[in-house]
Amino acid sequence: MAFPRNFVVLARLRRAVRQFTWGGLWAISLPVPTKRNLSWFFFDGLFASASDNIYFTYLTLFLLTLGASKAQIGLMSSLSSLSAALLLLPGALLVERFGRRKDVTVLFGGVLARVMILGLAAIPLLPLGPAVLVWVAIGLSVLRDAFGNFAFPAWMSVTGDIVPLEGRGRYFGSRNFVMGVAGMLVIYIFGESITRVSGPLGYQIALGAAFVFGILSTYAFSRLKDPRALPDKSAVEQFSFGAALRDLKCHPAFVTLGFVMALWNFSLNISGPFFSVFMVGELKFTASMVGITTITTTISSLLFQRRFGRLSDRLGPGRLQLICMFLIPVLPFAWVFVDRLWQVIMLNAFGGVIWGAFNLVSFNFLLSMMPDALRARYSAIYQILITLALAAGAALGSWLVTEWSYRAVFLGSGIGRVVAAMLFARLMPSQPGGSREDPEPVRVRS
Repeated sequence: MAFPRNFVVLARLRRAVRQFTWGGLWAISLPVPTKRNLSWFFFDGLFASASDNIYFTYLTLFLLTLGASKAQIGLMSSLSSLSAALLLLPGALLVERFGRRKDVTVLFGGVLARVMILGLAAIPLLPLGPAVLVWVAIGLSVLRDAFGNFAFPAWMSVTGDIVPLEGRGRYFGSRNFVMGVAGMLVIYIFGESITRVSGPLGYQIALGAAFVFGILSTYAFSRLKDPRALPDKSAVEQFSFGAALRDLKCHPAFVTLGFVMALWNFSLNISGPFFSVFMVGELKFTASMVGITTITTTISSLLFQRRFGRLSDRLGPGRLQLICMFLIPVLPFAWVFVDRLWQVIMLNAFGGVIWGAFNLVSFNFLLSMMPDALRARYSAIYQILITLALAAGAALGSWLVTEWSYRAVFLGSGIGRVVAAMLFARLMPSQPGGSREDPEPVRVRS
């Protein structure tokens, strides 16, 4: 009689896992194709998180191992942002004219971008001098970001149609929770392997694993059924810069959001590329120690992720984003005084909670500000502003860290974040809360 009982337990477990991939019980009444899409998108996020956490955590350390300088690290960040800005509008144009949103995302963001990661893993095998290897690595990293950003408008457009508005907070809360767990595990595992394996070999293994996880993510995304595979000719006029400018005039709240968040991201990237460099160069942390600090961020974020998702659905993401934007500047100011591992761990524990909430609600808020039919175009315009701001921030940070010090970078970043938060509170229209039917950004906000 044990076999039937075990079968029932397994069936219940399978049903619970399936419901979790939908974001909870709210999705039970949704059509089967919608729930299937939610599950595949869930697994896409799971494997993408494993890949991205390896890549973003250890890329800078890998470049330092190859011999990159602080100025080259900052230059790489600027070049990635600038090259991405050149490709976002063409990506939106492609989607608006021809559709095929899923195919564009899979080819450019899923295949080509991740092949660049495999190329990075193979770089030390090339018979080139150290200086040339560094520039080749920077080039591959820039290409990886450029391909990803070309696919970004298509990905954003698909995402807005896959996840129903009424459950976005709960769904992304569950999805982000699992993404955080996956990221935490791979950071720890590969941080230990990099520390134990001398030379660049440990980084090669880690980047190879990032490529494999990335391809699994690509496969999951390729299984999605695009609700709008072809463009809506009746809703979208032919793309042109004149048409885009005319349309933006009808959505002043979106324009305001774009410029406020550009200042925010400019301020973030003054210090963003240099935390790992500071920990390795000034504090003498190992790769394993850097991994521990990142894991701390992930754990603290996971503890509150699903709660923030429910709160976002109930109160509206704009209010939570405003609170986070006033708390986040505390972090760079505190980094001015950091000189021990335990201090970084404490800061990252606090930062994980605040950044976890911010990343969740800001994405949902951005979706709510975009007209559905023009989501690819609006996401491209928004991301161009952001990437240009990131490039300028990294350039300023590179100058500050070279001419002054890391402390000047942290102070400059903190001051800029405070100003951006004050502008957000002053300029963005209030959001009364909850989800809403009308996507017009004039009456809301991300």
